[in-house]
Amino acid sequence: MAGSALAAGILSVAAALSLGLAAVGGAAVTAQRAAGAADAAALAAADAASGAVATAEAPCTLAARVAAASAATLTECSLDGFVATVQVKAAYAGLAAVSRARAGPPEGT
Repeated sequence: MAGSALAAGILSVAAALSLGLAAVGGAAVTAQRAAGAADAAALAAADAASGAVATAEAPCTLAARVAAASAATLTECSLDGFVATVQVKAAYAGLAAVSRARAGPPEGT
């Protein structure tokens, strides 16, 4: 009887730890996905602003479409010449991961 209670306790602890690790892993993946989406969206907006990519869309509209393709939402977009700064948000299990990125030509050019 005591062995059964001990085994049930160990299984409960193992299950709780497994769920916790899965949540932490999912949150880490979501943070990396948000960072990648922000990088891609900033590059798309900067390329559209500079004319490197021929598009009829406004740079921030293109950035929103690129972010959405990565399952993220564009929350901020600003252009300063050919430099684009964006912020995106991605969600996982009710938690939001927010990432910012900036892209444009090298400074001094």
